[in-house]
Amino acid sequence: QVQLVESGGGWVQPGGSLKLSCAASGFTFPYYAMTWYRQAPGKERELVALIPSAGGSINYADSVKGRFTISRDNAKNTVYLQMNSLKPEDTAVYYCNAHLTRRWAPATDYWGQGTQVTVSS
Repeated sequence: QVQLVESGGGWVQPGGSLKLSCAASGFTFPYYAMTWYRQAPGKERELVALIPSAGGSINYADSVKGRFTISRDNAKNTVYLQMNSLKPEDTAVYYCNAHLTRRWAPATDYWGQGTQVTVSS
């Protein structure tokens, strides 16, 4: 059974920090690119940060560059998102995604249930 379980969300004041975790199970985690997305009320889901399965470049949304850091621990089947200098506009539900691209077959995507991050004073 495939599971992506996010944790670490909550309420924080502007300028504060949070660290999100996404624990994966039921699939071969090291093969998958891992991405954090977020969706604010009334807005479309947007990519926050992506870390490839091996090699390649880590990508960040312009709005979080220099403040957020994505990392992964393949031994623990977990991806993290360290969020610093948080702003009210970072308020959203944050989702973890696992993506596998296959050359001769459809891609595979798994999603977590999301964790709420609220930044306010």
